[in-house]
This record gives sequence, C-alpha cells and structure tokens, in this order.
Amino acid sequence: MRLRTKGRRNLQRRFPKLNTTATADISFMLLIFFLLTTSFDSEKGLQRLLPPKEDATEDVRSVDVAKENVITLGVTADNRFTVNDTIYKKEEIISQLIPFIKKKKSRHIIEVVVDSKSDYDTYFQMQNIIVSTYKQLRHEEAKRVYGKPYGRCDETQRETIRQTFPQRISERFE
Repeated sequence: MRLRTKGRRNLQRRFPKLNTTATADISFMLLIFFLLTTSFDSEKGLQRLLPPKEDATEDVRSVDVAKENVITLGVTADNRFTVNDTIYKKEEIISQLIPFIKKKKSRHIIEVVVDSKSDYDTYFQMQNIIVSTYKQLRHEEAKRVYGKPYGRCDETQRETIRQTFPQRISERFE
C-alpha cells in the first residue's frame, strides 16, 4: 500500500526567519554603555623625587652627612628586615622610624640597603612601610598644627608639613 505523496515532494519546508538588523545596533550600544560606565584603576607607583640628570661636564660633588642623621633600613638575602643592622619584624619598623624622623625632622635620611638576592615583594613591603610611616607622621603633624587630618589640609598647609617631614631616601642595592 502506498500513500499519496504526489503534492508533498516538491513542497519545501519553510523556516521562520529571524530579523537580525537591530542586533548590531544593540551590540554597539551595549559596548558604548560598558566603556563609559566602567572605571579603570591606574597604577600609581612609588612617589620618589629623582635627582636631576647630570651632564658629563658637570663636576661630581660628594656631600658629607652626619652619621647620626642616617637610619639604615635593610632587606637581607633571606628576606628579613633590618634597622641599623638589627633584625626586626615588619610591624616593628615603623616604631623605629617614627621617633628617629620626629627627632631629626628635615635633617633625617633613610638609607635603604637591599640585597640583590632578596625577593622583589619584600623590597616593596619595605617601601610600603616607609610610605605609611610618612603618612602617619604627616597626619599627626597636621592634627597637631592645624587641627585636621593631612588629607583635609589645603596645598600650602600640606607643603609646610612636607617641609617639616620631607621624604629623604637613599637606596642602594648590593
């Protein structure tokens, strides 16, 4: 027995068509929306005042510094922190730096000596300790002198405090 299929062979199946003309427009609108609303964090890096570029014709002059105005922070090959060749924990370094900088004010120099075999992360931990020490000192000074935190001082007040506690850092890698 045979079924009648005479008219169905030539009949093509129809699929519904999807209108995609607006897809590109919507995609670009979403892309623009996300580009405008997304904030990108930029790396800030370390704030250091580098010495000016020296000409070859310029005389090199050495400056004598009183040894009592220098505190030496170190990072050893086994990633330990030292202050004047005495090993300290990371948390104890700030308590060594603050009295020294308060006593010497703008005459102090922090000498950072880093062993070349130490980890890069340990070096940056030392830098973070120094930065947080200056933040704490400047905050305390602003509270004492102006009665407000360092971040709320105007630019001339900040400059006065920065002159009281300038960042005077010397780095050496061994």
